[in-house]
Amino acid sequence: MPSSLLLAESGAPPAGRILLALAVILAVASVLARLAKRARQPAVMGEIIGGILLGPSLLSLLPGHLDRALIPAGTVPYLQALAQLALVLFMFGVGYQFDAAHLRSPTAQRQVAAVSLSSVALPFALGAGLAVLIHPWLRQSELKTGGTLGPALFLGAAMSITALPVLARILNERGLEKHPLGSIALACAAVQDFLAWCMLAVVVVVVRASGPWPVARMALWSALLLAVLLLLVRPGLAWLLDPGRRWAGSAALIHGVLVVGMLLAAAATDAIGLHAVFGAFAFGAIVPRRRIDAAAPQVPERIEQTSLLLLPVFFTVAGLSVNLTGLGGRGLLMAGAVLVVACAGKFAGAAGAARLTRATGREAAALGVLMNARGLTELVILNVGLGLGVIDTRLFTAMVIMAVVTTLMTGPLLDRVHPLPSETKKPAEATSRPHARATEFG
Repeated sequence: MPSSLLLAESGAPPAGRILLALAVILAVASVLARLAKRARQPAVMGEIIGGILLGPSLLSLLPGHLDRALIPAGTVPYLQALAQLALVLFMFGVGYQFDAAHLRSPTAQRQVAAVSLSSVALPFALGAGLAVLIHPWLRQSELKTGGTLGPALFLGAAMSITALPVLARILNERGLEKHPLGSIALACAAVQDFLAWCMLAVVVVVVRASGPWPVARMALWSALLLAVLLLLVRPGLAWLLDPGRRWAGSAALIHGVLVVGMLLAAAATDAIGLHAVFGAFAFGAIVPRRRIDAAAPQVPERIEQTSLLLLPVFFTVAGLSVNLTGLGGRGLLMAGAVLVVACAGKFAGAAGAARLTRATGREAAALGVLMNARGLTELVILNVGLGLGVIDTRLFTAMVIMAVVTTLMTGPLLDRVHPLPSETKKPAEATSRPHARATEFG
């Protein structure tokens, strides 16, 4: 039986409508990604803006009900499923690329530790304080938690993030990836992302669990899952991919193992009560990367290319909750406060700590600017918070604005505070292979 008939019998929209919505989403994302590259911005920023424009912020203002014609309400659940898959694939890629080797250099450890901790602690404190102040302005009907603890912890964690992949692209385009400043910035971003995801996991546990025993139970299950991944899954994958095995070089086998393992880990954390992205990230971080890269380096690239294809769907689903026209006076004040607190916390935290560790004024300012880039990683965290019900759609919109603005301003500000001779800069097309995977993420 044709798929369209199966969908029709189940009360779902015809397959053609879903395919049309996907075509529109991917076309808009492709066009705006090219425009972003011409403006010397990461391609992902064009895709994010495209997702916002496909939401009520623009289409609902045009005649003919284009928003309902291009993306009918009946297609949204299917797009949400694809968006969830995109997040899982993306977080696997983030975990797979996470490498703490550069943190072992004794010459930079003190500066990396100081800048990382300061540019997490200060934004967290400012974000939590802002959440307490604006909590009376939140629409209580959209919140799933009582009191200010959940929103305060979440906003603090969301303010603390730095987008490691988009940061790698910015540094690479400017020829800074091997510069001491670039190495320290990437190391700091890696530590900050790790700390921020740990804090978000704590937020999820606190918000979803009622009472001390559910919190303890969720923490125990999480620790057990991590132990299984480290003590059983990682050695098992290393054995399976040992070069001496006759099947070790099979790209099809490796692809299947990674995808199945990633989905199982994501399903496990979702069943525990955490978000599925935590399992995907953890699985990506524990797989034996060297053996995979040696046997079938194209497999992780295929997984990441699939996530790149589907991420515009996630941006569009997120954009459906972003309504710039519905901010109102309080919403505009909220957006302004969020932007000021985000920039002040990151810049002051990173630049101040860098100066205390004897960095020059120019280097400290550059680190402050770089640590302020949020990118796609911020949108992933905001999506988790909206699903938890710790923020309403108006604060979600304000935070999305902050994520876009802070990322767009990073490149131009970096050129002003830390200009390099033109011969050290290079175009995006000349990116080296290790950074090629990260160039489209944000």
